[in-house]
Formats: sequence, C-alpha cells, structure tokens
Amino acid sequence: MTGSFTEVIRRECVYLWYYFDIQFRQIAGYWILGMALGSAVSVFGKEKIHRLFAALREKKLGVLGLIPASLIGIASPLCMYGTIPIAASFAEKGMREDWLAAFMMSSILLNPQLLFYSAALGPAALVIRFASCFVCGIATGLCVRYLCGNKSFFNFTGFTPPANRDTDHHLLLRFLKNMGRNIKATGLYVLAGVILSALFQRYVPEDTMAALFGKENRGFGLLMAATIGVPLYMCGGGTIPLLMGWLQNGMTMGSAAAFMITGPATKITNMGAVKMALGLKNFIFYLVFTVLFALASGFLVDYVFLF
Repeated sequence: MTGSFTEVIRRECVYLWYYFDIQFRQIAGYWILGMALGSAVSVFGKEKIHRLFAALREKKLGVLGLIPASLIGIASPLCMYGTIPIAASFAEKGMREDWLAAFMMSSILLNPQLLFYSAALGPAALVIRFASCFVCGIATGLCVRYLCGNKSFFNFTGFTPPANRDTDHHLLLRFLKNMGRNIKATGLYVLAGVILSALFQRYVPEDTMAALFGKENRGFGLLMAATIGVPLYMCGGGTIPLLMGWLQNGMTMGSAAAFMITGPATKITNMGAVKMALGLKNFIFYLVFTVLFALASGFLVDYVFLF
C-alpha cells in the first residue's frame, strides 16, 4: 500500500514537473528580456519620459492632450506606488486633472516591462493589451473632464515624490542594481504563476476551462474573468503563465482582455494608496468604471473584432 502511494506521488511529481518545465521555458525568455527592458527604461529614460509629460502643461491641446498623456503613462516604468506620488508632483505644478487621470490609469495598467511580458501570450493578446490600456487611459481622462465639472477629483495630500534609487555613478552598476531589484520584486510571483499554471493544466480539465471562459459561454466567461482579476492579480509577470495556460485551454481573448484590465487596476496591495488619492466616493467610481470598461473591452474583442 505504501509502495503504491509512493508511486502515485512520484508519478504526479513527474507530471507536474513536465508542465512546470514547459511553462517556465515559454515565459523565462520574455521575463528576463522584459526585466532588462524595464530596467533600461527606468535607469536611462524615466526622467526624460516624465519631463515629456511635464512639457504637455505648456501646450494648449485640450481634450487631445489625453492621447499623449495616456501613451506617456504606458511608457512610464513606475508601478502604482511610484505613479501616484509622481502624479502628485505634477498636480502641484498645475497639470490638468483629466490629463493626470489618463496618465495614471494607463500607467497603472501597463508599463514597458509588462508589455514585453505580454508578448509571450502571442501577437493578438499583445495588441489587445496595449490598445485596451491606451483607450482606458483616454476614457478615464474623459470621465474626469466631463463628469467632475469644477470639482477636484484627486486628493494628493500626504504624497511625496519617491526617492530616486538609481543614483550609482557607474551606468552599468546602476542598471544591474535596478535589474536586481526587478528580480527580487517579480521573481517569486513569476515562479508562483508558473506553479499555479502547471497545477491548472494537470488537475483542471480543459472542458472545465472551456465551460467557464470558452466561446460557448462568452458572457459568463467575461464576467468571471473580470471578477477573478480582482482577488487573483498580485503581479503582472506572475499572471502571464496563468493566462498562457487558460488561453491554451479554451479561454476567449475577450475574457483575457477583461482580466488584464481589472487585475492591475484593482491590485489589492495598491488599493490603499488609490483610495487615499481619490477619496471614498471617487474610489467607488474608479472600481465601477474599471469593471465596466473591462467588460466592454472583452465584449468588443469577442463579439465585434472576433478574436
């Protein structure tokens, strides 16, 4: 009996290692190159990107300013904790709140590193992620511009710009130190994502995934994907292996798009900072807007663009 049980455990470990190895090989290259790209942008381009956004203040672009604001937000390498204090410093200098909203939203949803990670999901997912995050930034700015009227949407009291940690005089060492922080910040999450993906592939039947997120049940799948993005999303890199497995097992691209919006926008570890910057009423509006936009994005991808 003991020998039989041991054999079962050994066999399951072999299967799990097989799935883990496949998933890790698929994601490892994108993860390493994504970290290198993110660190390069952070070390060599972050200040230029933020100066570019600050320069928008002098231009009379009106509502069209939402377009570069959203694009610059995506190009910014900062996470949510870094984005909000930077936005606070822009607000002090008189930056328009609708442009700030577009910059913050797109920056929260996407950055150069996560965009490169997303290439592991295939060209269609990469384009959809970029386009949906870009449009979401613009839509957020439009809401702030036309729905808030003369009322202030943000409250940046208590936020100060984050300290610059890339200060080493040697550029190569500065880059390598940033890479080290990147590995420390994302490594465990990516590993956990690969492990979870292996467990899903081994123990969750493809029929189950197809029933939850597949083409035969698109509406329910969209709602499920938008909902599970809230508690499940902990790190962008960590969710890429999960999405890879789910898409392979029948998840529609629209459901994946919905997950990629609600996940980073409602990342639990960052919600406290968002609530502080918005206040309770606007924070609730932010959550409702995020879920509705995610559902609309997924619907367009599945029913209009037919991915």
